[in-house]
Amino acid sequence: MLSFLVRRLLTFVPTFFGVTVIAFAFIRLLPGDPIALLAGERGVSPERHAELARQFGFDQPLWRQYLDYLWGILHGDLGISFVTKKPVLTEFFTLFPATLELSLCAILLAVLVGIPAGVIAAVNRGKFFDQALMTTALVGYSMPIFWWALLLIIVFSSGLHWTPVSGRISLMYFFPTPTGFMLIDSLLSGEKGAFASAVSHLILPTVVLATIPLAVIARQTRSAMLEVLSEDYVRTARAKGLSPFRVNGIHALRNALIPVVTVIGLSVGTLLAGAILTETIFSWPGIGKWMVDSIFRRDYQAVQGGLLLIAAIVMIVNLTVDVLYGLINPRIRKG
Repeated sequence: MLSFLVRRLLTFVPTFFGVTVIAFAFIRLLPGDPIALLAGERGVSPERHAELARQFGFDQPLWRQYLDYLWGILHGDLGISFVTKKPVLTEFFTLFPATLELSLCAILLAVLVGIPAGVIAAVNRGKFFDQALMTTALVGYSMPIFWWALLLIIVFSSGLHWTPVSGRISLMYFFPTPTGFMLIDSLLSGEKGAFASAVSHLILPTVVLATIPLAVIARQTRSAMLEVLSEDYVRTARAKGLSPFRVNGIHALRNALIPVVTVIGLSVGTLLAGAILTETIFSWPGIGKWMVDSIFRRDYQAVQGGLLLIAAIVMIVNLTVDVLYGLINPRIRKG
């Protein structure tokens, strides 16, 4: 097991440094002068422009800028935001609870709906339920997030007035947010109606963000269940007269969950990528919206640090899934 973990860690290091190169190059490939954007309509004189360029290090060669950036990363310093003048690390972890809350609700919805849907489709292979569920999953996987989000807003927010359009909670509520998780903080506040408001604001973003992972989990569960249902021990369980629920829901599903768990872990990257669009459309104050705003403002430090931290989270989750998968299936770690 130790050699398996070492091999995974050895692949982690070059991937991490590759991400630093991509994060550094991405923002610099975008057109626009960050100093001019900071100055706004007032503009700056050539002398002041040169002074700011020296202050932010833009007068240095790119290789020197990258080395300074890498040196800061190795010392735990992701820089200071050009716009807010706050440390990027502080800004990221201030906004991250909002994204984490949304992502956890989305993956919970995807698991609670996707796994039963996959099991029902597998048990009813070739029948109406199977075809209907898998067609719906395919449509959900193929549907553009921005279009799906706008459609839900038009129907449920503008048309039926069931859910709010944007934000995390109504503007009429003001209370401390020590945890950063609005559901928890609204309960702790004791204000009447605060928790209900937080839940109503969370519904549409959760549904939009959960759509693609839900479709993937449902299809993977169906595929894994079909493979397990053909095994000898399942036929033996049926021959013993066990109930269909016990055969399908316990014996078969337990063994089919191994690849499903892997897919759930790998869905973290999909959730963080989808959160960028979802948070922007619903004005959800998380790291996705923060990243989009930073890109438009050419906030080099915020974009570089945000991309790096998001990539690090995805890599850590994938590494954890690999290790857990190796513990569950010894053949994986010996391969």
